[in-house]
Amino acid sequence: FFYAGSIARDGSNAQYQLVDERIVGHAPSSLSAADAAAVPLTAITAWESLFVRLGLGKDSTGTLLVMGAAGGTGSMIIQLARALTSLTVVAAASRGESREWATGMGAHHVVDRHSLVDEVAALAPDGVEYVFSPFSEGNVEAYAAVMAVHGQVVAIDDPVGLDLMPLKAKSQTWHWELMFTVPLSLPESSSQHTILDEVSRLIDNGTLRSTRTTTLSPFDVDTLQDAHRRVESGGTIGKVVVVR
Repeated sequence: FFYAGSIARDGSNAQYQLVDERIVGHAPSSLSAADAAAVPLTAITAWESLFVRLGLGKDSTGTLLVMGAAGGTGSMIIQLARALTSLTVVAAASRGESREWATGMGAHHVVDRHSLVDEVAALAPDGVEYVFSPFSEGNVEAYAAVMAVHGQVVAIDDPVGLDLMPLKAKSQTWHWELMFTVPLSLPESSSQHTILDEVSRLIDNGTLRSTRTTTLSPFDVDTLQDAHRRVESGGTIGKVVVVR
């Protein structure tokens, strides 16, 4: 089994956890425990962002701009969008290794986040329809510029005092995604169980792959602190996993 858990309970770094079965799925049989551990949180976040918040489906067309494309959730957004929609996927990255990773995940195009507006405009002169944003602070004006009329953003971060007025001129929409909303506010829902089982099936049939890039051990306080430092730096590619 695998799961992302709930922030309503303490102990996300504990060796043993008690988890509601409605947010647990069957882990992919083709993955190691470490590879499987990298999947649930980002897969659920990506799935809910694309198919619940933005309401996308197999026949959805247009262009999706994925910010933070080499991160854990960005990597899964790219894979799911390529596999389960008809969107053109544009990944934003800057470092060479990040650009290579995003291409490997399936992005049609990769743009430099430092020259975002110009490079996206060259690819989509009429604007992109969708933006995935894990880093929103300081980017709202750029999103408004690169998006088409009625474009939509789905964001997963926690920017303080975010000003969304730049979106008004083109009647653009801002969505928030928090994958912990279901276990916190809709505990009767088994939607995340369903999502994880489907993700597991897609991994086992070769459609998706784990985004684990870094494995740390042993399972102790020092290693956990190291893992948190790496993730909080904002420069990691894929996912960091701590193993016993």
